[in-house]
Amino acid sequence: MAEHTRSSTTIDATPARIMAVIADFAAYPEWTGEVKEVEVLGTGADGRAQQVRLLLDAGAIKDEHVLAYTWDGERQVSWTLVKSQMLRSLDGSYSLAAARSGGTEVTYQLAVDVKIPMLGMIKRKAEKVIIDRALAGLKKRVESVPAASAAAATSATSATSAAADAAEAVDPAGTGAES
Repeated sequence: MAEHTRSSTTIDATPARIMAVIADFAAYPEWTGEVKEVEVLGTGADGRAQQVRLLLDAGAIKDEHVLAYTWDGERQVSWTLVKSQMLRSLDGSYSLAAARSGGTEVTYQLAVDVKIPMLGMIKRKAEKVIIDRALAGLKKRVESVPAASAAAATSATSATSAAADAAEAVDPAGTGAES
């Protein structure tokens, strides 16, 4: 990511628990605020989402975009924009590392390019607001949801995605299969 904004926070949980919450896309509308609808479009062999459609509503800004995800175990997840109405590009990542004081340090990095002209300074401020809100929401979600619930939700999301993939494989044109 060339020009980006980054921020970090420490979360009192293991990297595996944090990644379970990040990977639970179906729960995003419950805790992110701006994400109103999520659809996992494809998953990898590990059951984690590889492509996700998100419907966002942040008041004056409404957009639907598709992101492609790359997972590096419990260390990092990164994403890049596949499709959007308002954005030209979007590259982001969550990186997790053991914190010196205990828990896990989570670093969110983001670079966004919008289709409308915007001063770099204003764009970086918007990225900073997005990152800070996302980290605060993630921290609150991870530290307030029991670990078993997060793991079960991730398993259910993976099973639902696998069923949708199987239905698409049977009927790739989507002419009669439910997804």
